[in-house]
This record gives sequence, structure tokens and C-alpha cells, in this order.
Amino acid sequence: MSQSRNVVLGVLGAVAVLLVMSLFTVHETQTAIRFQLGEIVQANYKPGLHWKWPLINNVRKFDRRLQTLDTEPERFLTAEKKNVIVDSFAMWRIEDVRLFYTTVGGDPTQANVRLDQIVKDGLRSEFSKRTIQEVVSGDRDQIMETLGRLLKEQATYLGIASVDVRIKRIDLPPDVSNSVFSRMKAERLRVAKDFRSRGGEAAERIRADADRQSTVLLAEAYRDAERQRGEGDALATEIYARAYGKDEDFYGFHRSLAAYRQSFSGRDDVLVLKPDSQLFRYFNKAQ
Repeated sequence: MSQSRNVVLGVLGAVAVLLVMSLFTVHETQTAIRFQLGEIVQANYKPGLHWKWPLINNVRKFDRRLQTLDTEPERFLTAEKKNVIVDSFAMWRIEDVRLFYTTVGGDPTQANVRLDQIVKDGLRSEFSKRTIQEVVSGDRDQIMETLGRLLKEQATYLGIASVDVRIKRIDLPPDVSNSVFSRMKAERLRVAKDFRSRGGEAAERIRADADRQSTVLLAEAYRDAERQRGEGDALATEIYARAYGKDEDFYGFHRSLAAYRQSFSGRDDVLVLKPDSQLFRYFNKAQ
């Protein structure tokens, strides 16, 4: 009885071992390939519990999370034959694990080497078409967009999906920096001088127009003032004439009083006239 029990337990243990060897787990962050005697029989396993033949099949798992390719800064020549130092990086993940295994042996390091070469070739091609000013200030987004399309297309042949490519920094070697900065400074000075000359021309034009308007306004104001002064003098003369015509004696008396008031305004005023002169006619009448 004891021997039979041991046999049963042995059989159950062997079955349990075979069962354990027949199952494998793929985690959420992984994908896997199942081999049969070294030949790929199934790939791109989804996360979960899967079956395999024990002793005949073996399974290799791969990380399907995002991987980062952080390249070493590299020198590239621009269209002006000037060196620039470019630092970039790329993000990728495994898309087709079967192709990834057959092309780079399933080694992320080898994948980074291949992708690094693609990125550098793309950067070399793009930078050779542009000047330093264009790659530094104007065309960086366009370069990254073109490089992203190229890497995405080339990476598919490695079973890889390219997620993003970015240029982190573009530096100039010291010998190039001085000449570039001098040229940029000269260009900025030229633009500033052009702006100042345009501003001076505009100022002179505005000043001349203001002087012309001022002259015109003063002339028109003087004309209007003279016209009004003439009209006032004419009106005053007309009023005097009407007043004189109504009562000549009173008008003469009033004008004489005004003359007396103006002539004898001070104590030291002296007039040398004949007593019977026309000025004293009202004094004589008063006597």
C-alpha cells in the first residue's frame, strides 16, 4: 500500500513538474518568442499565461517598454563647410519581436548601434543642406520632422517602432563660434544702421510736414486776423460816422473831452498854444 502511494505521489509530482514546465508567464511590460529546437514557432505573445511543450520548446522574453537612444555628440558639416556639434536622442520600442530577433539578435545594444547610425546619417544629410544660421535659428523643427520620418521608416526593417527623435543641443566649436558671432554682430549692426537711417528719413519727412503745416496755419490765422481787424475798423468807422451825423456838436464836445483827458493826464504836462486856439474853444465858451 505504501509502495502504491509512493508511485502515485511520484506520478503526480512528475505531472506537476511537467505542468509547470509547460506554462510560462508574459508580464505586462514584456513580449516573447517561443522556439522549437532553435526555430521560431510563435512570436509577439500578449501579456498573460501561455503554454509550451516542455523540453522541446524554450521561450525568450523581451522588454517592450520605451527605450532611449542617447547618442554621443557628433560633429557635422554645414553647407558652409563649418563644423557644428549636435547632441540628440531617440525613443523607440519593439514592434515586431520576430523581426527584432532575426535582425539584431534581440539585443537592445545592437539595436541602438543600428539606430544611432541611421540618426547620424540623417543628421549629416540634413545639416549638409543648410547654413549655420538656418540650423541654429530657423530649421531645427523641420530637421527633426524629416529625421523622425526617416528613422520611423528605417526602424521598421528592424522590427522597431520609432516614437520620437529630438535634437537636444547644437553647439559651435570655439574656432567657428568667434567667426559666426562676428558675422552675426556685423549683420545686426547693419540692420540697426538701416533702421536708424530709415527712422532719420521718416523724422525729417515728419518734421518738414509739421513745419509746412505750421507755416500754413500761421498764415491763415494772420489772414483771418487781418480780415477781422479790417472789418472791426470799418464797423467802428461806420459807428463813428453815424454818431457824428446825429449830433455834430455833442460829438465834437465828447471828442474834445477825450483829448483833454489824454493831454492833461499828468501834472507835469505842458502845452504851448494860443488862448484862442481850437483846442480851448470850450474853455472860452465856458467863460
